Amino acid sequence: MESIFTYFETIPAAHRAILLVGGIMFFWLLEGTLPLFKFSYKKWKHAWPNLFFTLTTIIINFGLAFLLLKSTDWVAAHNFGIINWLPEIPLWLYVTLGVLLLDFFGAYLAHFVEHKVPSLWKVHIVHHSDHHVDITTGNRHHPIESVIRFSFTILGVLVVGTPIAIVFLYQFLSVIFTQLTHANIKMPRKLDKLLSYIFVSPDMHKVHHHYVLPYTDSNYGNIFSIWDRLFGTYMELDRDNIVYGVDVFPDAIANGKISELLKQPFKKYQKPTAKF
Repeated sequence: MESIFTYFETIPAAHRAILLVGGIMFFWLLEGTLPLFKFSYKKWKHAWPNLFFTLTTIIINFGLAFLLLKSTDWVAAHNFGIINWLPEIPLWLYVTLGVLLLDFFGAYLAHFVEHKVPSLWKVHIVHHSDHHVDITTGNRHHPIESVIRFSFTILGVLVVGTPIAIVFLYQFLSVIFTQLTHANIKMPRKLDKLLSYIFVSPDMHKVHHHYVLPYTDSNYGNIFSIWDRLFGTYMELDRDNIVYGVDVFPDAIANGKISELLKQPFKKYQKPTAKF
């Protein structure tokens, strides 16, 4: 564990870039051989707006990275945060708790709030309005949402007290699970179910992308599924019954245009119309 901690403390930017690009390429190829749904779409045309928003997310995160470093330096200097106030514990437990709690504040809580606050939901709709969820959907976030998510990560660092090594490890795992859970791949049902008891599995997350409530407002987790189970937001729906998109934004053509997606947060709020 010490060697892992040391590695992520100084992980080269090139390694993080390889993980992102390599993961997209790997799952892109896997989707062609083991698809969950056989989409009748032009894959590159569909990917273009999603890759555009992936790029904006990278730019924003890079531009705000100094705030993340300042935050981790501050909690380290002041021995601040939940995991630093605990009695002395083994490094493996320290790291595990750090990643687990950072996943709550930086992912679950951020995601939950985005669904419950109408103004933030209008921003988050950009992610949900994809009618063909695949590997490129994972980072389909409006630039405003990228800032919101980053802010919650900073909150997590300050509350949890995570050093930069744990932050980078968390981000590493987050990229892996984001790619795994959005990729259009068919995992054996029993394996998927087994995985979902602790981690967010592909089928579990795709329920969240179903086009109507209450499924849209469920399964907010990113890495760990325990937060959804603990707070009662876990739901199941057979993978064969999942329909992607948002019920009040059914226009697949408009939802594939960058110009329309950039304007989405400034449109009139529309309350979801369908509930089961």
